[in-house]
Amino acid sequence: QLQIVESGGGLVQSGGSLRLSCTSSGSSLESYAVAWFRQAPGKEREGVSCIRASGFAPYYKDFVKGRFTISKDSSKKTTYLQMNDLKPEDTAIYYCAALQITCGPSLRPHQAESWGPGTQVTVSA
Repeated sequence: QLQIVESGGGLVQSGGSLRLSCTSSGSSLESYAVAWFRQAPGKEREGVSCIRASGFAPYYKDFVKGRFTISKDSSKKTTYLQMNDLKPEDTAIYYCAALQITCGPSLRPHQAESWGPGTQVTVSA
């Protein structure tokens, strides 16, 4: 069973950086495409980025292109989301998810097979 957990969230000033980590204490995530979603108060959950099980072909939504980087570290069995040049509009709970299909431009929450509990990212102006 997948038991996904995220870490690395926190409070940061506008323009700052955070690195989120995603691991599974149960079954390994290594065979899954992994995605990061986020949900701000009063808004729907939206896709941010995803990466294939192989660790190749990352996909990014336009609003994070050039600022965020998703990666897989096979030695640590961890998927990361490096977030640079953070903006107040990035404030949200960030969720890691194992996908049922390979990631791509159609990334949506219903494609997730399993979710972590989320980690809060707050960016002050």
